[in-house]
Amino acid sequence: MTPEAKVKAKVKKTLTEMGAYYAMPVASGYGHSGTPDFLICYRNQFLAVETKAKGNKPTALQEATMQRIRDAGGRVFVIDETNVENLRKLIEEI
Repeated sequence: MTPEAKVKAKVKKTLTEMGAYYAMPVASGYGHSGTPDFLICYRNQFLAVETKAKGNKPTALQEATMQRIRDAGGRVFVIDETNVENLRKLIEEI
């Protein structure tokens, strides 16, 4: 399993334990490029999570999409091995 896949597995586990709804859109010819890895609804909030392997940063397209989500009132988190254990706290502090 790749480092990013391990982060995604931990994010899925955390969201499931929290009872959050989430979807993982697949980038394809019919999707929207740059969409974060997880689109989440939790306690009447729209959230998004972009997962990365340690040290990797979102692309310019991902950054632009995340900013559009923020501009629309959503919250966005970039999660990697260094902060995945804090995801529950980050979400619940909203």
